[in-house]
Amino acid sequence: MELISNYLPDFLQQPLFWVIVALIFAIWQFMLSKIRMDIIALLIIAFFSLSGILTTQEVFAGLSDPNVILIALLFIIGEGLVRTGIAYQVSEWLMKMAGESEIRVLILLMLSIAGLGSFMSSTGIVAIFIPVVLAICSSMRISPRRLMMPLSIAGLISGMMTLIATPPNLIAHSELVKEGFEGFSFFSFTPVGLSVLILGIGYMLIVRRWLDNGEEIVEDRQQSASISQLIQTYHLDGRAKMALINESSPLVGKTIQELNLRREYGLNIIAIKRVKHFRSISISAYGDTTLQAKDILFLDVNVEKEKFIEYCQQFALKPIEIKGEYFSDHVKSIGMAEISLLPETESIGKTLAELEFRSRYGTSVIGIKRDGEIIQDDFINTPLKFGDILLIIGIWKDIISMNKANRDFFLLNTPEESKQASPALSQAPHAIFSVLIMVVLMITGIVPNVVAALIGCLMLGKFRCIDMKSAYECIHWPSLILIVGMMPFSIALQKTGGIELLVSALLDIMQGMDVHIVLTVLFVFTAIVGAFISNTATAILVMPIAIAIANQLNYSPIPFVMIVAVSASAAFMTPVSSPVNTMVMTPGGYKFIDFMKIGVPFTLIVMLFSVFFIPVLFPL
Repeated sequence: MELISNYLPDFLQQPLFWVIVALIFAIWQFMLSKIRMDIIALLIIAFFSLSGILTTQEVFAGLSDPNVILIALLFIIGEGLVRTGIAYQVSEWLMKMAGESEIRVLILLMLSIAGLGSFMSSTGIVAIFIPVVLAICSSMRISPRRLMMPLSIAGLISGMMTLIATPPNLIAHSELVKEGFEGFSFFSFTPVGLSVLILGIGYMLIVRRWLDNGEEIVEDRQQSASISQLIQTYHLDGRAKMALINESSPLVGKTIQELNLRREYGLNIIAIKRVKHFRSISISAYGDTTLQAKDILFLDVNVEKEKFIEYCQQFALKPIEIKGEYFSDHVKSIGMAEISLLPETESIGKTLAELEFRSRYGTSVIGIKRDGEIIQDDFINTPLKFGDILLIIGIWKDIISMNKANRDFFLLNTPEESKQASPALSQAPHAIFSVLIMVVLMITGIVPNVVAALIGCLMLGKFRCIDMKSAYECIHWPSLILIVGMMPFSIALQKTGGIELLVSALLDIMQGMDVHIVLTVLFVFTAIVGAFISNTATAILVMPIAIAIANQLNYSPIPFVMIVAVSASAAFMTPVSSPVNTMVMTPGGYKFIDFMKIGVPFTLIVMLFSVFFIPVLFPL
């Protein structure tokens, strides 16, 4: 091998040359979008390992990086907010405030992200809001591509809002203190951040339409029917009722099975709302479920209105007015689904009564479709046939469990509203408490961010907001692999002298230039370096250079380090320049070129603004 290397030109023997070749290859492949980005990252890992440029420990350093672990944990936090319905409650609040206006949604979303990100990890905020944005897009029937990019841009801008918003700000403050300056106050960055946020909102309002190709909307609409369509198909209009059990009711203390309300009175209990520990929870209507006073019954009633009122008087029930169609306003906890029988199952030929369907599965069959016709009369005593489609209703967790753990039926179709399902809706207060603890720990810095997120995840698990299977499934592993695969570039560039070479060239270029040109070059250099290594590493590398240049030109170093801090946060250009960008790539359906198309012009806008505004705010 050494003999062969002797015949190669000198530049081919330099490790830095091959690092640059690998970097160009990765960027080129990202832009072509023909190979999955996580596969490209794995190829880079293999290249650095086989070439000997990096050691095995250096190649896989990303696997032990706290930020990678943090991102994985934050995916779990986001899933916990979805399962408890909080994500959809936030989305509903945003939509209520914005009405039907996508413009108001975008503005409120970016303001919320930037505001919250001023006091905690922007990565954490974006992870929490990804399911919120998906819920908003589903409700408004717009492509996620239109809002995911504004989400990531607002997350990055939040790093420019306060001293603690991102590590580069703290590094800038620390370097100034080392030089004998007072440093920055908590809100020194705020005027710059607010101005960039206004620019960002205006910019995204203009360019968001460039991101939308409309494909996602069409596909989403074709996937499943809506609850309204199922109600019409199975003739369920007028059958939904709700009633409160009074303390004097003869139903109190009795099980659903022994009351036999469905067979004798046509009153089918499909779910129960009960106050427990000062909060309302939805519980399943199994045959052995015992009814209690003040329970609210969700009923599928197959009798006339006058007869229902008579039964309410007989059983001391208080009717409750229903909003929406057939419990559609309770879709977060109560769901519908169409199921069908598996071939050769023992259930074929048996009736629902013989199968003890409710007692076994906790759900109720409210309609049967056979050969395109709906069976309406006494279908609980009708023998089932292969090919029958059964419409079931109940608590979402029972529907999900039935699909995963039975050998008689398979899930055929769920309505569009199933995306709003919240299997752990009753645990929402606990989820909010867990996330608040995590946020407080992050803001105060009592423990590292990754430990704060771990504590939040453990609390979500303890309160049954999320289970282990859901926790593992919700982590987007391709995003983590991409981040881990790109991290060796920063080590390789430093190890092979690439960074020092760039710094030396930068100092030569700046000699004799106007101060605004110097600040521009400094911004561009920081942005380029930050596109390939973390913004924290970029700040550590460039801050001393900025101060040295300022001292050499006899200027105050404050605007110089502020330029570097802002540029380090302005990682808009590529999906690998920040974990925030990487996280929204898959949910938004973006390609590498989308970030360049949107990010490069906005980076230039932020650069021009910063170069002229920061020297005014912090005099030279």
